[in-house]
Amino acid sequence: MTVLDEVSAGSVVRVKHEEQLLAVIVRSDFCEPGITFFTDGELSQQMGFMRHPAGKMIEPHLHNHISRSINFTQEALFIRRGKLRVDFYADDQRYLSSHVLQTGDVVLLISGGHGFEVLEEIEMIEIKQGPYAGDRDKTRFAAVRSEQR
Repeated sequence: MTVLDEVSAGSVVRVKHEEQLLAVIVRSDFCEPGITFFTDGELSQQMGFMRHPAGKMIEPHLHNHISRSINFTQEALFIRRGKLRVDFYADDQRYLSSHVLQTGDVVLLISGGHGFEVLEEIEMIEIKQGPYAGDRDKTRFAAVRSEQR
């Protein structure tokens, strides 16, 4: 069995398989002042947290048109209410581990495979790159978790 490298820094969990970053989970209790980014500048999806005091001014700005090349879909899930188990898989579709997300948690799914089971009725928001490519966008496979073996 592959050893899964899960790095936890308080309310932030980096789910890794060998050197591959599969996901970043930010728990609802994360609360640092200023701006904290959980991703490096190389990923096609960036995730950060901002906490500013009342009166803080953020300059008005426009985002410039920049061509980018995106090779893999990354997605973020915001759990508004409920409980969701996320199962992580290696690129070869082997089950690695699971994490339970609850109200207020956020996960950025970066690489590898993933599946879900709703543990309590859930409301969540999903954000990912578009446009959606239909059946070409994903490869589906049978879920196999360690307790099913």
